[in-house]
Amino acid sequence: MAYIKTPEEMKIIAEGGVILGRILEELSIMVKPGVTSLQIDEEAEKMIVSAGGKPAFKGYKGRKSDPAFPTTICACVNEELVHGIARADQKLKKGDIFSIDIGMEYGGFFTDTAITLVVGNVPRTTKKLLGVTSEALEIGIQVAKPGNTVADIGRAIEQYVKSQGNYGVVRDLVGHGVGHAVHEDPRVPNYYDKNMEKWVLEPGVVIAIEPMIAVGHHAIETAEDGWTVRMQDRSLCAHFEHTVIITKDGNQVATRRPSEL
Repeated sequence: MAYIKTPEEMKIIAEGGVILGRILEELSIMVKPGVTSLQIDEEAEKMIVSAGGKPAFKGYKGRKSDPAFPTTICACVNEELVHGIARADQKLKKGDIFSIDIGMEYGGFFTDTAITLVVGNVPRTTKKLLGVTSEALEIGIQVAKPGNTVADIGRAIEQYVKSQGNYGVVRDLVGHGVGHAVHEDPRVPNYYDKNMEKWVLEPGVVIAIEPMIAVGHHAIETAEDGWTVRMQDRSLCAHFEHTVIITKDGNQVATRRPSEL
């Protein structure tokens, strides 16, 4: 099966993940008031190329007829959830939250990771949103082990998020397999999906788990630029993601940042 990676392929994915985790941590330090998302994007591309990789998102097309994605990172502010285009006129300001989603091709294989960060001081409710979304990712990772199903991951994430308050768990976008391509099977919902009971996790499966949570309703829409996905009700939202390799003993989180180790 194409989605099962060989031990050698898993090793390359893990090597690329270590590099990408380090790059995302270094980019996170840049997130301050007055910095533009384009400045962060340009640094991201330099760091990926100097590490021997290629940006996974720049030039990406969902379909052949689609325009190519123009930047290295997906840069999202506040009510923007994913697929935001980094821009010179998007200057971060105190009180914002900012998501960086970044992917890299390294040695012919892909990894994918994301983080949401605060810019200066933010209200306690905003900090809680980020904390819940980050913890939801960790709970999903704990469940991602041989013998469990993809449905188990979604159930665990959804149950945890619902236990924390009246948050919206985005349903129209999900995590995914990764490795040979940026997006592969299986889809990895952040909610219980009975159809995913058939996807039993086994060693060699590599998935990107990525909770996407809002303080308001879960409904999303695509902005006028054709790429940026934002919350329909303009509520704040957060996005955290790691590439996870299923091993015979459990899993290996390929994209851990140095501060998480």
